[in-house]
Formats: sequence, C-alpha cells, structure tokens
Amino acid sequence: MSASPPTRRFRRIRPLPLLAAAALLVGGLLQQAGSPARAAAEPAVAPAAATATFTDDFNGPAGSAVDGSKWGYETGDNVNNHEREYYTSGTHNAALDGQGDLVITARKENPANYQCWYGTCQYTSARLSTPQKFSQAYGHFETRMKLPRGQGMWPAFWMLGGGNWPTDGEIDIMENVGFEPGSVHGTIHGPGYSGANGIGAGYTLPGGQSFSDAFHTFAVDWAPNSIKWSVDGNVYETRTPADLGGNRWVYDHPFYLIMNLAVGGYWPGDPDGSTTFPQQLVVDYVHVTTSDTSGGGTGGHAITGIGGKCVDVAGASSANGAAVQLYDCNGTSAQSWTVGSDGTIRALGKCMDVTAAGTADGTPVQLYDCNGTAAQKWTVTAAHDIVNPAANKCLDATGNSSANGTRLQIWTCGGTANQKWTVTG
Repeated sequence: MSASPPTRRFRRIRPLPLLAAAALLVGGLLQQAGSPARAAAEPAVAPAAATATFTDDFNGPAGSAVDGSKWGYETGDNVNNHEREYYTSGTHNAALDGQGDLVITARKENPANYQCWYGTCQYTSARLSTPQKFSQAYGHFETRMKLPRGQGMWPAFWMLGGGNWPTDGEIDIMENVGFEPGSVHGTIHGPGYSGANGIGAGYTLPGGQSFSDAFHTFAVDWAPNSIKWSVDGNVYETRTPADLGGNRWVYDHPFYLIMNLAVGGYWPGDPDGSTTFPQQLVVDYVHVTTSDTSGGGTGGHAITGIGGKCVDVAGASSANGAAVQLYDCNGTSAQSWTVGSDGTIRALGKCMDVTAAGTADGTPVQLYDCNGTAAQKWTVTAAHDIVNPAANKCLDATGNSSANGTRLQIWTCGGTANQKWTVTG
C-alpha cells in the first residue's frame, strides 16, 4: 500500500493500481522452508496444529488506544502516493469501540493546521504498523474487517520486508479502492515487478455485494516459494517464483504488518461530492500463526557468521550431541539448515539445541533429536541475531573467533560481530 517509515513524509511512489512501500524492519521469525510441491498443497486456512505468533482481538474500553506493545503509529502525509490525508497518532483517528473492534476513521477536517504536500491538509486518518514489535516469515496472516465505502477511500492490510523498497519486498494482503466497492486486490512487489508492474489479482463478491456491507476475512498463506490469497476462505490467487518472469523472489525473510485507511491518491483518485465523511475501517481482529508445527521441509541454506564462515555440524555427524561450530563454507549437508515455522533450525534431520536446556552464558549449542522443547526454539531477526527466547540469549561464536572449529554457544546479546548471522539461499 502507501509506503513509508514513521516519519512525516512518506517515501514511495505508487502511480497505478498496485501498491508498494518502504520502512524499517526489525525483529521477527524466519520460518519454515518447504518444497514448492508441499507449499502448493497447503490449505487456505491455518492448520489446526498451527501456533499463534501474533494475536490482537482489540478488546478494551471504548475510546481506548491500540496496544502499544503490538502497534505503532506512522504519522504525516504521503507526497509520493499523492494521498490527501494526514496520518495522526493517538485515539482521534484510531480507537477501540468497546465491542472488540478497532475503528480507523478518516475525517474531513484539519484540527491542528496540518500541512500536506499539496498545502493545508483536508483530511485526517491513521496508519498502524508493527516494525520493531513483530515480524515473521511464512505462516497464515489473517484479518477480519468491514471496509469503508466512497470515492477516494483506500483501505489496506499489507506487509513490508524492510527499508529498501522494492528489493526487500511487499505483500499486499488486501487493498480496496472506493470506486470498486465489491472488489479487493492481492499483490506482491519486488525488484523488477513493483508499482504499476506489481503482480496480483482481484476478488469480487458475488451478486453486487459491497465489502462495506458486512465483515469479511482476508488472508494469505505464505510458504517458501508460494503465497496464496483468500477471501472468506476462498483462495483466489497463488503466486510462486515461476510468476516473476525471471525476476527475484524476495519472500524469504520476515515482514511486518501495516493497516491503514488512505484518502485519495493515484490509484483511488480523490474524494468527490458523492463521498461522505467520516468513513471507517472496522477491524475485528488480526491473527498470525505459523503454517504448521512440523518444521519439516527441504531446500536448506547456509547460515554465515563472523569471517564469512558457515554454521556447521562437526564431522557431518547426526549423532545427538554433535557440536555446532564455524567452518569454511563448503556446501555440504552439514551446513544446510532449514529454519522452521515451529522455531526450529534443522540440519541432518536433527535440531539445533541448547545443551541441557541451559540458559547461562557459554552454554554450548549442539545437534539433537527434535523434541519441541524451548531449548530448540530460535528467533531469527532482521537485525541478524539468532535468539533463544527461553534463555533470552544470542547464538554466539566463542571468543569472537572465526577459526575453523569455533564452537557455537549462547551468550547475552551484545550486537557484536560474532553474534550476527545471515541465512543465505
């Protein structure tokens, strides 16, 4: 959708009916790596075994603000999209209704003499997002919303993969423009297929219904090499790397959430005499889960760290207790890791494990039978940390060394080079 970090001037150009954006991404999970064949077989709804990773049902007193531990405000106008609103913080344009909903309200007003790219702003609205609070790669991302209606309205629920747009990618789960009250769009944007060249499709309600008449459920099921869009459980679009015409598939790292109600812009056009205000985007919930808890899959990748060395299983041994170490990258199965939707990191059919479920600095990391314990759960962040949440410690190369055979351990996160890792592919 319309783009940008939480600053007054948004940075991205969106000339035609497909959207894109730019902003800071920090934190989140890298999730399951599976074969395209398996991904294509996944259902459009979250499997029963899925694990909830982000849940907001917007319960709270009427007039209260969103949960600040989950959402932040992006404020200002959007010159590049030529939107007309000024996004505000606080509860004036985004508040709970006391009935389990978040209401984002677009108003025709300017209570604080806000200045926009075109002069004195004419409208206010709100844009909420989760950078530095939540991000995730792969899984089931779902919201239930009732959309506004009117020329110039532009509600969206979408995700960004980082601050380098379009290289870091964008996934638009749901966008609607007011002149199409019965249709929504799902789109991806990446290098070579962004803006007007974004790749997507639309879904139209039957019988002339409008998305402003009732609540509807919008979702994507995102797996390695596959993204599926659905409305009310009906899958209407699937995208894979084969759809990109040779361009790069960049949907292999954590993305964060955004929801907003824009007014005007290149795609929807400006409000006109038929548009009534205020308009509301009513959000019943936002739920994110993992795709499943199996952690299985193929297509492992190298994990590189200090000195460009690879995370390696000593002796390519699959025995329980095999040391996890640094070693020259050699492309062997001992260096081929899958980062699972259940939080596991696997090689040679075993899981990366904190020895004896220790939480102390210096506890060594080993390979062990996958058992679902907290000692085998990891969070891979966009800041290139690999964190064991149970210990609240980072994967660390002992002694800040990049020598072959350097044992990996957990240690208090310090942002040092020996705690920075890149999952390659």
